[in-house]
Amino acid sequence: MRETRQAARKLLARAVEKWPAKVLSVAAALLLFVFHRMSTLETRFFSVPLQVEISPDLVPVSSYPRIVRVSIRGDVNSIYPIAEDDIEAYIDLTKHNAAGLYRSPVQVHKKGTALEAGPLEISVEPLEISVQLDQKLRKVVPLNANTQGNVASGFELISQSLTPHQIAIEGPLSTTDSVSELSTEVIDLEGRNESFTITARIVNPDPLIVIRGNVTAEFAAFISPVIPARNIDGIPIALNGLDPRFKADPGTGSVRLEGARELLNGFVPPSGFLSVDCSGLNEPGTYNLPVLIELPAELRAVRREPENLRLTVTLKENGEG
Repeated sequence: MRETRQAARKLLARAVEKWPAKVLSVAAALLLFVFHRMSTLETRFFSVPLQVEISPDLVPVSSYPRIVRVSIRGDVNSIYPIAEDDIEAYIDLTKHNAAGLYRSPVQVHKKGTALEAGPLEISVEPLEISVQLDQKLRKVVPLNANTQGNVASGFELISQSLTPHQIAIEGPLSTTDSVSELSTEVIDLEGRNESFTITARIVNPDPLIVIRGNVTAEFAAFISPVIPARNIDGIPIALNGLDPRFKADPGTGSVRLEGARELLNGFVPPSGFLSVDCSGLNEPGTYNLPVLIELPAELRAVRREPENLRLTVTLKENGEG
């Protein structure tokens, strides 16, 4: 027993012999290990889109960083296989249900290769972000074609159409509520001499407003040559085949004619140009008779008034021719 205690004392003496040097040796070994470990670590930097998670009834109205700077530090063999889309940055504002200014820390979510990597030191800049939120408004507004210019001389724009003619939008209440309509980009009609159909971009009046559905519309214009026309009034209506025993006052009529300008300008309606056929009238009375027109082949009547004549026929008195 005594020999055992003496052996223990000798062992303890040897252990504490030159202990400062031994402590320094251990510390140096630890430092070398740490320095070696640090030398094998590297840092990578990413520019990552910032996602803002909010209530579906709210929408951001203030500017905020759309991109944040993310750094990852770790073993060189672990960090370089990581792709940029393996790191997601976001702020969580889903707990807020009313409009206002809110501040939230930027958080990071790992996925893909980043989940399989070894220990990583991840930092982000900026650390916090403030966002002003407003109530979201959804509405449907009319869509108008923003046309400018005139079609070519001698042509006319008969009609135009726009598909769709209304559009759904959504955005902050403060800006969306005042939007009563949207328009397309400028559609130039200058000098056009034929019908056409184009796709036009819908102009968004505010970057905070979102256009739901297509952001383009189809515009169709129908263009045709201008046909010279002339209105002629006060044309006597002739009574063809009226029994000599009868008399009637047919009055006058008018027409609108189309054709070559030179022919129209010099045209004088001849006698009997407008007439009604009275050959079937055998007794006095009031009749509704179609008005006939004797028209040269080079001209076209697009309107005549009256088309039907209400004619009152009476017997001539003694002495009337």
